[in-house]
Amino acid sequence: MRLLLIIFFVAFFPIIIPAFGDLNVDILVDGLNNPWEIVFGPDGEIYFTERDGRIWKIGESGDVKVIQTFPKSGSIEGGTLGLALHPEFEKNKKLYVYQTNLELEFFQNKVFSFIVDNNTLTDKQIVIDDIPGAPWHDGGRIKFGPDGKLHITTGDAINPELAQDLSSLAGKILRINPDGTIPDDNPFDSSPVFSYGHRNPQGIAWSQDGMFVSSEHGPSGEMGAGHDEINLILKGKNYGWPKVVGDSSDDTFVNPILHSGQTTWAPSGMVFYDSEKIPSLNGKFLVGSLRGQHLMVLDIAQDGSLISEEKMFEGEFGRIRTAEIGPDGVLYLLTANGNNDKIIRISEVELEDATKFTSNVSSDDFPILYVLIGVVIVGIAVVTIVIKRKN
Repeated sequence: MRLLLIIFFVAFFPIIIPAFGDLNVDILVDGLNNPWEIVFGPDGEIYFTERDGRIWKIGESGDVKVIQTFPKSGSIEGGTLGLALHPEFEKNKKLYVYQTNLELEFFQNKVFSFIVDNNTLTDKQIVIDDIPGAPWHDGGRIKFGPDGKLHITTGDAINPELAQDLSSLAGKILRINPDGTIPDDNPFDSSPVFSYGHRNPQGIAWSQDGMFVSSEHGPSGEMGAGHDEINLILKGKNYGWPKVVGDSSDDTFVNPILHSGQTTWAPSGMVFYDSEKIPSLNGKFLVGSLRGQHLMVLDIAQDGSLISEEKMFEGEFGRIRTAEIGPDGVLYLLTANGNNDKIIRISEVELEDATKFTSNVSSDDFPILYVLIGVVIVGIAVVTIVIKRKN
């Protein structure tokens, strides 16, 4: 009987162990406030943004410096967001950033380019502007695709109808040349719009075969809740918002690869992982989840159908803003808890020790939260007093 139990255990143990092996987890940076994007230069340097206005550089020697600051936007979800390096960065040192600005009484999102000159940014240029902004739903992810074009996700700026308006840049995925001009093969004449009908797309990534996938936040009260989406992005297609939430039988709209139903993931930045440093993740899309507090692991077939969906690190790091792969094939995560956020390095193989850097210039979001709560309370009190006086 004992022999049978041993045989059973040996045969079925691989099925019941976790899908992911033992991982080495290192904290590279902590003390941050909502880091939003991380990119890797060709000489071992790392660049990352914090939403409240900073662009940082980690040098090849490990020194960490703020190389650019923007005024705080006053937006809840906007600010200093996406970051991208030109495909020929090694030659031209050009860096791009998505930034929310408060101009007069209105928010507006812009993409700027800079030239990296050691530890400073120079030659600031506007690449694209007039992207509607708001306190919420500002999109903000920017990445160069395999075609060398810059792709930009924009939110609906809390005006859902703009997502269906092709004359507006809100609620879209945009595609432009590195100099801001419109590619000749874009789907709409003289327009940067590549796809539309998006509520608040937060992540984009391409597989080795060129499959283009995005993550998108679903409604949070205006049309129910939940229905966060993972989408296969196709040229010129309509993804339905606000006419469709989740799946539709109307072939005018593209249905998501998967959506969250009535629950909320709040999926954010993503990467296609093509490295043997964590073999179990090779060939899969990894998506940071904010509300869900996990890393989504998605195996997607070339036709856009879902093969499998798994969760990693559920509850371990809190809210995960994005996942990225370093030039050495190592996985990096950014947390987005608003207090003591981190850059985390993860690998299955043992890596050289890294000295942790702690930021002493990043403030947490809690004072802002308290101010907002106070404003809401005062507003309610004023409205209540006015109503009572009228009665």
